[in-house]
This record gives sequence, C-alpha cells and structure tokens, in this order.
Amino acid sequence: MAKALAELRERKDVRWTYISPAGDFQADGARTGKYILAGEELTLNSKGESVISYADYAIAMIDEATEGNHIQERISVVAE
Repeated sequence: MAKALAELRERKDVRWTYISPAGDFQADGARTGKYILAGEELTLNSKGESVISYADYAIAMIDEATEGNHIQERISVVAE
C-alpha cells in the first residue's frame, strides 16, 4: 500500500484521496455513524483508542467521496 500511495502522490492527472483506517480495523464493529478524520499521524480518540468499524469506515469513505474535502491527500479515520 505504501508503494501505491507513493505512486498516487506522483500523479497529477487523477483526483485521489487515500483513507487509512485506524490501527484496530474491526470487521464486526458497531456502526455509530460517528468518526474523527485526521492526517497521516496515528490519532487516538478520547478513550485513547485507535479503532474503527468497517461500517463507520465505509461511511467516512462515502462522505469523503461526495464532499471532496481532501483531494490529493492521505487522511485517516478513527471512531469517536
């Protein structure tokens, strides 16, 4: 994935956003509809966790695809 991100960063002909999940990416985690967007650094929520469910990650991905707030950027997402 690091190689793919490096290649994306070289492209000027593609609008991309690279979204990294939290450290603990839970397939069966609850869908809360709440998440925190962050940059490339490890981000922890108020409980000191780096966790996100697949469902909340999907919501964040669709929100970014429709709003387009982080074009040509890598961001991360963690549960509130």
